[in-house]
Amino acid sequence: MSPEPPGAGPAPALKVAVIGGGPGGLYAAALLKRLDPRREITVWERNAPDDTFGFGVVLSDETLGGIEHADPTVHRALQDEFVRWDDIDIVHRGRTLTSSGHGFAALGRRRLLEILHGRCASLGVRLRFRTQAPPAAELAATHDLVIAADGVNSRTRERHADVFRPTVGTERCRYIWLAADFAFDAFRFEIAETEHGVMQLHGYPFSPTASTVIVEMREEVWLAAGFDALDERQSTEQCAKIFADALGGRALRANKSSWTAFRTVVNERWSHGNTVLIGDAAHTAHFSIGSGTKLAVEDALALAACVEEQPGLSAALAAYESERRPVVESTQRAAAASLRWFEELATYTDQPARQFAFGLLTRSRRVTHDNLRLRDATFTGAVEEDFGCEPGTPPMFTPFRLRGLTLRNRVVVSAMDMYAAEDGMPGDFHLVHLGGRALGGAGLVMTEMVCVGPEGRITPGCTGLWTDEQGAAWRRVTDFVHNGAPAEAGSPGAAIGVQLGHSGRKGSTRLMWEGMDRPLPNGNWPLAAASALPYLPDVSQVPRALDRAGLTGIREQFASAARRAADADFDLLELHCAHGYLLSGFLSPLTNTRTDTYGGDLAGRLRYPLEVFDAVRELWPDDRPMTVRISATDWAPGGNTAEEAVEIARAFVAHGADAIDVSTGQVVTEERPEFGRSYQTPFADRIRNTLSVPVVAVGAISSWDDVNSLLLAGRADLCALARPHLYDPHWTLHAAADQGYSGPGAPWPLPYRAGSRPPPTGRTDGPKPRLTLT
Repeated sequence: MSPEPPGAGPAPALKVAVIGGGPGGLYAAALLKRLDPRREITVWERNAPDDTFGFGVVLSDETLGGIEHADPTVHRALQDEFVRWDDIDIVHRGRTLTSSGHGFAALGRRRLLEILHGRCASLGVRLRFRTQAPPAAELAATHDLVIAADGVNSRTRERHADVFRPTVGTERCRYIWLAADFAFDAFRFEIAETEHGVMQLHGYPFSPTASTVIVEMREEVWLAAGFDALDERQSTEQCAKIFADALGGRALRANKSSWTAFRTVVNERWSHGNTVLIGDAAHTAHFSIGSGTKLAVEDALALAACVEEQPGLSAALAAYESERRPVVESTQRAAAASLRWFEELATYTDQPARQFAFGLLTRSRRVTHDNLRLRDATFTGAVEEDFGCEPGTPPMFTPFRLRGLTLRNRVVVSAMDMYAAEDGMPGDFHLVHLGGRALGGAGLVMTEMVCVGPEGRITPGCTGLWTDEQGAAWRRVTDFVHNGAPAEAGSPGAAIGVQLGHSGRKGSTRLMWEGMDRPLPNGNWPLAAASALPYLPDVSQVPRALDRAGLTGIREQFASAARRAADADFDLLELHCAHGYLLSGFLSPLTNTRTDTYGGDLAGRLRYPLEVFDAVRELWPDDRPMTVRISATDWAPGGNTAEEAVEIARAFVAHGADAIDVSTGQVVTEERPEFGRSYQTPFADRIRNTLSVPVVAVGAISSWDDVNSLLLAGRADLCALARPHLYDPHWTLHAAADQGYSGPGAPWPLPYRAGSRPPPTGRTDGPKPRLTLT
């Protein structure tokens, strides 16, 4: 482990303690011993060698490849045991849909442990079964390295919580691990719509004669069905009755099986001195993506490699965490998306069967439309046909109608504040910026938040619609978007929408690149909000709480701006009720502490935003659609939740909103968003499938494959992208070219048609050698 001076002997052998004899701990012990037979390695396992909980284990080809390179002996033993299959069967209301090309490999957990026990014993690892390990602190004093592989209920993690700083969350479903004495033909997912609610079965073979069966349901369904009063035998028998069709009337069996709720474990640190966490002790990921054993084995591989490669233990543990943490966090994001899908399963059961199946297959966002088409083109083609795709037309290029407006495709250029106006007046920059993105192929181009009054601006660079002159300047932009470039006859043009808003307590600040959210050094204007609470404590200006006259005045500003927007020929109007601006400030309990009729419960907090909506809708032309952007969660304790977002959306739809634009956060500075790819789309998904209302999904949607996947799964009707359109104004046209599409959903402007194919590049390959000389 340490550099050796000239003439020195080999480095001292490590003395290693492993707490926990699951697959991760055993494999770490075997690898470390194989890499240096001099190491003294002991594994403590409190259970007997043949005790195991759960039945089958699924490993990916990637994990198996790592095992093959690290220990061919273990790899050969596993290969001899694996059951492999390619299909996923999804049963939806009696109809079985099969998707192929997925490639699974599984074996019994007990057999996996037997293989690892044998490998450890052959290498000289000491296995101490039926023995509780001494505390990690004691082992750390007598060993060079302590590996805590003691599972989701890790005592090591809890005893040193001040260092590891764990966060453990309990999820909303109950589940039980069981087994069936026959092999399913494929991975099987089936739902049972009972009088108590929706229950689901996950099943897969792990030997030629046995399958794992997991039965899962929401906590309230579990209670209503009376499972809390049943013992192991009774629960097993009841599950077999509920899923008798899937089981062919055969029985289920248990093995110390009990109902439990999944616990998501995250640690800020994975090591403490010479003690390191691996597997479920360090992190968990929901079983629906088959990740627990996989992650533990990959942890063991990485840890052993880092110990071998690094010059000292501290460096090795740092390298291990640096290597593994990004991989684990990505897996946990995918697992979180998957488990949320299953938690909200009842909202999807009314979907058409193929869309339901596609949504299940793509729930974690790791399997996408394009990926699934490569695996099973027939299945994916059938889903596209049900969606309404014309032959050769990707889902994103199907038209969409809102009231009297038909969009040529499902791509939206999201509203993005540009801070390039003077006195609220849009100028040449806005003409080029918005016009350029309209030429780039999007179906709908949204303006930035256009402010309804000078004191409703965020910064001095914000645009407005409080004067007729501003309205005329906007008309110049809308005219160009509608008619500015020669196009093929009959090709639908781009539409342009205006987003109306008021900054509320987040106004009178500097331009973003001069200090985002920081007050102006001079020339400030007074702020108004639901309550007299500054955005940045001790930094931001304190707004005045709006009184009746102030509420009426701003409502009239919104109405006047809507009239000017109609005159400026905007196709769609969006009311900005998100991101902590004025109307959002009324909706959130964190920013609305009023005691009058405009505060208190959700109905009170909704009252003023709905009054503004009604005033705008009354003046906005009836044939033109109106949408509302909301923050579906405040990402902060005590703030609005996803459940409340559904009720907020429900209220706006009842007042005439045609679609909900679903964003999140930016309401309070103490927010803790769960960033990641498409991280906001589950909130849009929930609103759409609960209320059957069109939604616009936003939030780190970056690829056309993401767009197609979200649309086909029924998670969104439109997808709004911001930064991708800053990076590439022609993002939509290039997405069409990448997919080989040239139809009416993405018409190239005639002057640009010559650029519809990628330009040729120089050769990077040389001629192949004709002869090999030795």
